[in-house]
Amino acid sequence: MTEDDVSRPPETVLPEHEVRTALLALLAEVGTVTATEAAARLGHSSGLCSFHLRQLARYGRIEEVPVSRGRAKPWRLRGQAPEPAGFKDLARGLEDESYQQWLAQKEQVPEEWRRDEAFSAVVYLTPEEMGTVADIMRRALTRYEDREQRPTIRPEGARPVAVVTRVFPLV
Repeated sequence: MTEDDVSRPPETVLPEHEVRTALLALLAEVGTVTATEAAARLGHSSGLCSFHLRQLARYGRIEEVPVSRGRAKPWRLRGQAPEPAGFKDLARGLEDESYQQWLAQKEQVPEEWRRDEAFSAVVYLTPEEMGTVADIMRRALTRYEDREQRPTIRPEGARPVAVVTRVFPLV
């Protein structure tokens, strides 16, 4: 028996909680985050974020990022390596390329898949409201996140669908 087995609670599934869901979505977006950074982004206390980050680690969902110095305790999704420089630019380019490929091949897919649900809007927001909008979008997608790793829970006929959201101030 390992130390991890002793420290892990008897339940094998961590109950869903809105703070943990928001923390997982934030980590998926930014890669690494400390409790203080998460608190600032999510509008919760650093103590609350720290507690839920430790719970996520205890259940094996996230891990501490090794740091060489300082008191900061950054976390990342378990097994996730640090992003190489320029990764976000590459990801955005691939998103754009995938969309162009979709437009070029749209008529070749079954008719029920030909709908294109793309939309955009310009709204006037404060920085806090902008963060709230992003959090709402992340939370809306969390109900589908396990389907990639657990194909058996996918509904019949489910296919990979790109969901691209960019929330940024116009300059």
